[in-house]
Amino acid sequence: MNAVTEALPRAEAIARLNDQLRKEQTGGTIMLTRGVMETPGFNPSELAERLAAYDAFDADNDPHGERDFGDLSLWGTDLLWKVDYYDRGLRFGSDDPADPAVTSRVLTIMLAGEW
Repeated sequence: MNAVTEALPRAEAIARLNDQLRKEQTGGTIMLTRGVMETPGFNPSELAERLAAYDAFDADNDPHGERDFGDLSLWGTDLLWKVDYYDRGLRFGSDDPADPAVTSRVLTIMLAGEW
C-alpha cells in the first residue's frame, strides 16, 4: 500500500481509488457493454463527464462506503456502473482492494437491463 492509503480507513482508501478511476479515468480499466455503445445518442464524452460528476451515493447503493456502484440516466436510457477488484493478472478477485499494487480495478458501465 502507498502512504496515502495506509493512513486512511480501509473503505475510504478503496473509495478514493474508485473515485480516481471514475473521475480521472486512471488507475484501472473502464469497460462499456455493447448495449451502451449501441444506445441511440451514445456520446462517450458526455458519459465520462456524467460519470465523473456522479455523487448520488447513499446507504442503498453504497452500503460499505467504497463508492463502487451507481446509476445514471442518459440518452433516455438507465445505466448502471460497478467497480470490481481483480488480482493483477485479472484472473481472481484481489486480496486487498485498498492496495493498488496488487489490484486491477475494472469499472463496467452497462444498461440496467444487462445487470
